[in-house]
Amino acid sequence: MISVRNHLLPLSGNKWLLFFSAALILGACSPKVRPVSTPVKKVEKPEPKPVEKPPVKPTAKVSVISMILPMGLDHVRPRNYSGAGLSQANMSIEYYQGFKLALDSLAAQGANFKLQLFDSKDDASAAHSLAYNPQIRTSDLVVGPVYPDGMKLFTSTMGTRTAILSPLSPASPATIRNNNLITVIPPLEYHAVGAAQYINDKLKPKKIFILRSGFSQENDYVVNFKKATDSLSNKKVKIVSVIITRGKLSGLLPQLSKTERNVFVIPATDQSFLGVTLRSLDTLNKNYPVVLFGHPSWEKFSFLKTDILQRLKTHITSSDKVNYKQEGTIAFLHSYRKVYHVEPTDYAIKGFDEGMYFGRQLLEGNKDMAAIDKTDFTGIHNGFHFVKKPGLGWVNTHVNILMYSNFELKQVE
Repeated sequence: MISVRNHLLPLSGNKWLLFFSAALILGACSPKVRPVSTPVKKVEKPEPKPVEKPPVKPTAKVSVISMILPMGLDHVRPRNYSGAGLSQANMSIEYYQGFKLALDSLAAQGANFKLQLFDSKDDASAAHSLAYNPQIRTSDLVVGPVYPDGMKLFTSTMGTRTAILSPLSPASPATIRNNNLITVIPPLEYHAVGAAQYINDKLKPKKIFILRSGFSQENDYVVNFKKATDSLSNKKVKIVSVIITRGKLSGLLPQLSKTERNVFVIPATDQSFLGVTLRSLDTLNKNYPVVLFGHPSWEKFSFLKTDILQRLKTHITSSDKVNYKQEGTIAFLHSYRKVYHVEPTDYAIKGFDEGMYFGRQLLEGNKDMAAIDKTDFTGIHNGFHFVKKPGLGWVNTHVNILMYSNFELKQVE
């Protein structure tokens, strides 16, 4: 059973009709004859056996989940929303619907949830004020706020009494610093670690070239990639990090191999830098075999040329890859369309995965989420492998490795 505060959609119930049939009475007639007296035997009727009542299943304890999303309900009408505000409201509704569908599925298995929905209004101070709400403070799980600024203020007031799920942001938990925080979208540093792990295990290179644009935002990826590579290879892999200007790669030629794969890593996201550098790398690939690893944001960049990426055997890490041919995905799509009469978005899929995983944790009595670092999960959009970080809470470190093949990204691990 699920009790929901501030329903977004009307709920419907089932009516059951009971029918009873009448008894059929049989009679018979016989000719009139002189009655013959015979002794009447007393027939003792057996005492009816008491009807055994089926055992009553104990009602599952109600698990209270408070969800804090940027609904912007004070705008009342869609025409009063700005473009950004309407986008946030749509994101919130889609995530809520996916999460609730998961709880409905668990309720059919005997779980009992109370889902409370609160509007953060995309305002950090409003999120901070919600931390004083007693309905939220006594919850078994808090989902949200969504954005890092609001989450930082919210957790500073909530303390560490309740598990707090950061549902959609990949922001590093080091910017929030709460021991009960659950970061479900892997931060960038774990994409770097995932790439280093795959390169070390599968490609086993002696040397890795990191091509940089010089922008400081690449540092987080580069530092964590180097650290992971040194740890995994016991510092046996040489890392050559260079800043590339106007796509000039000639200075690297003496260090390249014409027979073995040359592994390149490009942590850049700047469009002009990528356009020039990838074309130069494509030319280099004609004489020096290249395997390239790119930034996870590349998956969303329409300006990248798929044919070049494919020739360069480009890999990227991803925390958001849906296989629409899997049986579980097909079942989810069917249920979502049946309930909401629309196609699910990425936010709805994330909401469903997170609702299933954390709803199950509450169903199994893991109220403080202390065991999630021992419970992995394969969802529709990504897997969950949580690691407990002192002072930072739990962080999902699982990323997928994708590769361009047949002009599309396919999962290789």
